[in-house]
Amino acid sequence: MASVRVTGTNHTSFTVRSLDRAIALFRDGLGFELLSRAPRDPKAIAAITGVAGGDVTIAFLQGPSHRVELIEYHGPADRGSSAPRPCDAGFAHLALDVADMDAALAVADEHGLGLLGEVYVIDQGPNAGRRVAYFRDDNGLTLEFLEAKA
Repeated sequence: MASVRVTGTNHTSFTVRSLDRAIALFRDGLGFELLSRAPRDPKAIAAITGVAGGDVTIAFLQGPSHRVELIEYHGPADRGSSAPRPCDAGFAHLALDVADMDAALAVADEHGLGLLGEVYVIDQGPNAGRRVAYFRDDNGLTLEFLEAKA
C-alpha cells in the first residue's frame, strides 16, 4: 500500500463571490494579514483545476498558525454556486479559536455572517466546556468559532 509523509498544512481555500468582502472579513474582522492579491493566468488555472476559462483573482491571508486562500472566479460564464448544509457531502468549514465569543458574534454581524444554528456550550469531547457557533455569509463561507475555555 502506498503512503506519503505529510510535512505540514499549506492553506485552506474558499471560492467566493466577492473577494473584497471576503478579504474585509478575514483582514478587518478577524485580524488576518493580507499577503497577496493578484490575477492568475487562465491557462495555469485550467491546467491545475481542470476548469476551462478559469479567470480568477486570488488572495492569500495569514492568520495565527494558518493561511487562507480566497479565490474569486470571473469566468467561465457558466460557473454556479452552492450552499451545502453541514450534513451534506462536500460541506466544508474553517474552525477558528476565538478569545471572546461575544466579540466574534459582533464581527460576524458586522460582516454579514448569519448564525446557522445557535451558540452552544459543547458538553463532550476535547472541546467540552467551550462555546461554539457556525456562521455562513452570502459569499458561501462557513466559519465555526470556538471560544477559548474560561
